[in-house]
Amino acid sequence: MRNHLRTGAVAVLACGVLVAAVGLTQHGHDGGTAPVGPYVALGDSYTAGPDIPDQNGTPLGCDRSSQNYPALVAAALKLQPAQITDRSCSGATTADLSGQQSTGDGTNPAQFSALTSDTRLVTLGIGGNDIGFSSLITRCVETGVLYYAIRLGVNTGDDAPCRTQYVTGGTDKVQQKIDAAAARVSAALDEIKKRSPKARVYVVGYPAILPDGDTDCSRAMGLAPGDVSYLREKEQDLNTMLQREAKAAGAGYVDTYKPSVGHDACSAASSRWIEPLVPASPAAAVHPNAAGERGMADAVLSSVEG
Repeated sequence: MRNHLRTGAVAVLACGVLVAAVGLTQHGHDGGTAPVGPYVALGDSYTAGPDIPDQNGTPLGCDRSSQNYPALVAAALKLQPAQITDRSCSGATTADLSGQQSTGDGTNPAQFSALTSDTRLVTLGIGGNDIGFSSLITRCVETGVLYYAIRLGVNTGDDAPCRTQYVTGGTDKVQQKIDAAAARVSAALDEIKKRSPKARVYVVGYPAILPDGDTDCSRAMGLAPGDVSYLREKEQDLNTMLQREAKAAGAGYVDTYKPSVGHDACSAASSRWIEPLVPASPAAAVHPNAAGERGMADAVLSSVEG
């Protein structure tokens, strides 16, 4: 998810070159059976891989990496370049699946325009920008700064000051956005099936951004302790919605959260899949690094070849 989190947040979708190829099968990277292609990747920045070398694709404003999970999946399945269309684009929402998306450097065509009746594999990584997760994290970082400003006498003692702003009177504004996004994800999956009826479709969930338990995220993310729990809960709720809509549409769901536990933005630099506010590896803040994209690719391949 990247609402251009050059300030520190999140975005999602996938990139492209359209082709027609035979829908046969072949042995995948672990001996399983997987479709040859064509493969179309749809999604936002968690799919695109902003700031991970090498950045390529058109338009450049989508921030696609040659090492993002669609590229790694295609390589493992031994697809030819003409057999993969990666339309993912940083900042994408479900609206950008059916409409053009303007970026800081060019316009990305409607992601659905890459789908044809010949398409045999589709991955969809979307939803984070629909619920404004990027701006949510930014806001929580801002309240975290106040929480930790003890010497200035600003700390109110509320260990979840950001949550307090979003949950009022028993109403969780973020949960409302997740619930509202469900219908848009459902409609997107229906459209994919309509355009590519022979394709195997997989919804790709989001990896763990924040840790379980009592891990201190004050240095890496600047979040108050209670807000770490709140943001983690909201990401899990988003993934739960995506999994539910995938099942309802007869699509597969790729769980990237479980294998990424312990590799969050607050973990050691040598083991993390998600970079913190100040990245130590070439990647956008609060986004997967190269190891994260590899981990996501492995999860996709396990589902596709399972």
